[in-house]
Amino acid sequence: MNLLDRLLEHDSWTTRQFLDLAKQLTRDQLDSNCGIGHGTVRKTFEHVIWNVECWADLMKGDVVRRRPVGPQSIDGLIVRFDAASSKFVEFAREVSGQDRLGEQFVDTLDDPPTRKSFGTTIVHVATHGMHHRAQLLIMFRQLGITNLPEGDALSWESAIDQEQS
Repeated sequence: MNLLDRLLEHDSWTTRQFLDLAKQLTRDQLDSNCGIGHGTVRKTFEHVIWNVECWADLMKGDVVRRRPVGPQSIDGLIVRFDAASSKFVEFAREVSGQDRLGEQFVDTLDDPPTRKSFGTTIVHVATHGMHHRAQLLIMFRQLGITNLPEGDALSWESAIDQEQS
């Protein structure tokens, strides 16, 4: 497994762990303003997932999908995340395998549109996810959830090794 695979698989796996944890939250807990990041657990997940979808669309040159309106269930967010993460990781591996990480695409959402490299955007998506998972850790603690994952890469690797044994 190369470094890119480790970065992307850790990011995807860890976000999915947090989504699974959110299944135990009540509607009130999901929408409780925790005073950090996007305010609520639900809004933070909606933001993270839309960003994965959006950046994948932009890098692939696809029409950027509309941001869903209204609160979504955790199950619905999981379906969206799994699809978006798969699309994003597949594209990142393709670009890397073709040695195109330094190539640029046009971010049509910027005004005026700007060019960005594939490689830096891929790293941005992963680090953006980590930033918001750290906020989710704080939110979950405020909501009384215990036994939370640390979310670091070494814990991910250990969990993956245990799953494979």
